[in-house]
Amino acid sequence: MRFPLQPANYTPAPQIASLGPDLSDPVTPADFPQTILRFRNDRWAAAVGLDGLDDAAWVAHFARFVPLPDNQPQPLALRYHGHQFQHYNPDIGDGRGFLFAQLRDGHGRLLDLGTKGSGVTPWSRAGDGRLTLKGGVREILATEMLEALGVYTSRTFSVIETGEALYRGDEPSPTRSAVLTRLSHSHIRIGTFQRAAFERNAALMTRLIDYSLRELYDEEPGDHPASQLLHHVVARTADLAASYMVAGFVHGVLNSDNINVTGESFDYGPWRFTPEWTPGFTAAYFDHQGLYAFARQAEAIHWDVAQLAVSLRLVSEAAPLIAALEQFAEIYPKRLVLRFFWRLGLTPADHATSAAFVEDAVRALIETRTEIDRFFFDWRGGDLRNAAHYEAPQWDNVRAAAATFAPSGDRAHPYWQGDMPCSLHIEEVEAIWAAIAERDDWQPLHAKVAAIRHMGQAHGDAPDIP
Repeated sequence: MRFPLQPANYTPAPQIASLGPDLSDPVTPADFPQTILRFRNDRWAAAVGLDGLDDAAWVAHFARFVPLPDNQPQPLALRYHGHQFQHYNPDIGDGRGFLFAQLRDGHGRLLDLGTKGSGVTPWSRAGDGRLTLKGGVREILATEMLEALGVYTSRTFSVIETGEALYRGDEPSPTRSAVLTRLSHSHIRIGTFQRAAFERNAALMTRLIDYSLRELYDEEPGDHPASQLLHHVVARTADLAASYMVAGFVHGVLNSDNINVTGESFDYGPWRFTPEWTPGFTAAYFDHQGLYAFARQAEAIHWDVAQLAVSLRLVSEAAPLIAALEQFAEIYPKRLVLRFFWRLGLTPADHATSAAFVEDAVRALIETRTEIDRFFFDWRGGDLRNAAHYEAPQWDNVRAAAATFAPSGDRAHPYWQGDMPCSLHIEEVEAIWAAIAERDDWQPLHAKVAAIRHMGQAHGDAPDIP
């Protein structure tokens, strides 16, 4: 089902305690020298009943981490394992963040408020537990853009500058610091299950399965709860992979500890939007083998989900897990077509016809090096604009087929009457940050967020989550 914004009353729901003390470590937040509020997401604060907080209370909760009423009394750094670039690592967990609170939105979903840059934990591995302000700004931009393009993503809830000088090898230093709070549909990831399997903790594995089904999927465990959960995760992550492709997004670090069992995208480090449909485009400078390249993201996510299936073997026979895992290859191309047509503002026909159209369009995008955002903007609703840009013969089949599909969505929104699509390529991200770093000018960031949200309104509701 879809989960559009819906105002709600504050409803605390600290359910993580039901998983027992073996899942997490109580931690103390960092004591920051400054707390300068830079971003508060009042749209999503309204969805969890926190929009009424004044700035002082907001800073108290999301920089000093004073507990929310009737919520968790102390932050929890979660323990998990994971494959990082397909190498297993049992020595990881929340190293610069924690689970701060849990609450329900207007749809009844259990949502987590988690942090990034909130201080050292037992899993910091000699790190300082901090986040650069640039990292916080980049996460604002990533989550806003992905939400507008229909990707099921965590939301950047708050960014507060903290007044420390940080030294990093991948950006000019010293650089400014921040603490970020994100609103997400669960803190439970594939790596959480991998840890239970690694430790042969069948009781914890069973609790994780039951918690995920009841609290995250609103289902009672059936006769085969492990495969029941895996079916959900396969469907959600196949849709996630498809949504990345249609958005032109490259996550950069699709390790198994970065894949949420709700299929929600989160944790934005070295992300990029590829300007063109370039299969080998990578976001992480350290991804030397292109493991998480643009066109390999579905493969990478499927591989991660296979590690969940392996973990679930602790409490399940193999056959039902294999059957669930094999559905990924069937679901992914269908969701890719559905999301491609949604962004294009067209109604798909039968799958074979629609898939052939998508294949022709992708081939033309690659061969003519047409910008992805420009294509979806120009062809919205099948009403082609800027036809002179599409005279190459590669577009002949696309043009002919597009005329056979009925339009869908809102073509009259003012966004579609503009001259250019809203994009978010690396040059603009760097320019937005430069304005902040050099002049403390936040206007370009605020203007970009407003433009992105305007585009999101034009696109309307994304396809149903499977």
